[in-house]
Amino acid sequence: MRLAQDALCLAYARHECLEVVTRTLRLRGMDAATEELDTPEALSAWVAQLGPYPDGTLVPVPTQAVLRQARDVREAVHTLLVAARSNSGPAGCPPGARALLNRAAAAPPPVPVLDEHGTLTYTAGDPVGAVLADIARDALDLATSPALERVRACSGPRCAAWFLDTSRPGNRRWCSMDTCGNQAKKSAWRTKQASGNRA
Repeated sequence: MRLAQDALCLAYARHECLEVVTRTLRLRGMDAATEELDTPEALSAWVAQLGPYPDGTLVPVPTQAVLRQARDVREAVHTLLVAARSNSGPAGCPPGARALLNRAAAAPPPVPVLDEHGTLTYTAGDPVGAVLADIARDALDLATSPALERVRACSGPRCAAWFLDTSRPGNRRWCSMDTCGNQAKKSAWRTKQASGNRA
């Protein structure tokens, strides 16, 4: 399977381990939590979107066992990052989650190939396993790096997303200004307008 450099740059410009935790189990811990990886076909589509694959690439539909493995890797990433953000640090990650992430990280990642036109592409014999390997590696790296101090939980009341705050002052509050930030500003404006009308 051939993978395009442009897609790699776009998808991997952020921490893919935060993407898997946030985007595949939406609203984690809330009543409205939604499993996005509910079928092997959904996992295939998600890998095609997140991985370093060009538009239109068909990722083979994995088995139910691979779907369970992907969910297990996601939950191990979440467990590791929760531990790493606590007082115990990454050493507080339970042995089972740590072992699972170490195994996933040991799988072959996408391999870079430079073609005769100078275009960098990627190959992967197992596109799902390659993306899971990159996610596990990213989680292990993030959990043990100074960047972990910049991982934030979105302040949106109906959001459970985590994000890496890359703002210069380090005081970003929302996962996205276009969604949660905009909603918060609208809500504050409405509250201000309502209290001004009562005065």
